[in-house]
Amino acid sequence: MAISSAALDGDEETPMSDINTTPLVDVMLVLLIIFLIAIPVVLETVPVRLPEVQYEPTITKPENVNLSVRGSDGGGCEVYWGLTQVNSEELLDRAVSKLEEAIEAAGGVENITEENMPEAHIRGDIDTPYKCIGGAIFTMQRAGFARVGFISEPPAGTTVARR
Repeated sequence: MAISSAALDGDEETPMSDINTTPLVDVMLVLLIIFLIAIPVVLETVPVRLPEVQYEPTITKPENVNLSVRGSDGGGCEVYWGLTQVNSEELLDRAVSKLEEAIEAAGGVENITEENMPEAHIRGDIDTPYKCIGGAIFTMQRAGFARVGFISEPPAGTTVARR
């Protein structure tokens, strides 16, 4: 390793106190090139169109099933059919018998349409764990409900036109 020195007016040589910036510039240019190549790769995403959320009033039919789901203190789940608390097996049994009643009232499976088929409407507490909501959805679909929806509250200050 060598030290550069510069001669002043006399014969004495003094060391230079200037910093050699060439290695620093080289490192910065390499980092700049790496970031210019890496950033577009990180920012690329799959183009998707997200749905526009619109609150529509729910038309409640007497044959629809209203479920309320919330988490319990012990990490479990509480599911209510109307105002009656049910466990997973009772929920499945009630849902199957509800569909059997609907099929019988329609005059058989061949007469079932989307209009006369009951729906399941789930009201979930805001602090409910997803496993509770997912379990209720799975149980209702397992019973045969084709349409399972969520009841939500529109944001404050919005009005919904009734049809």
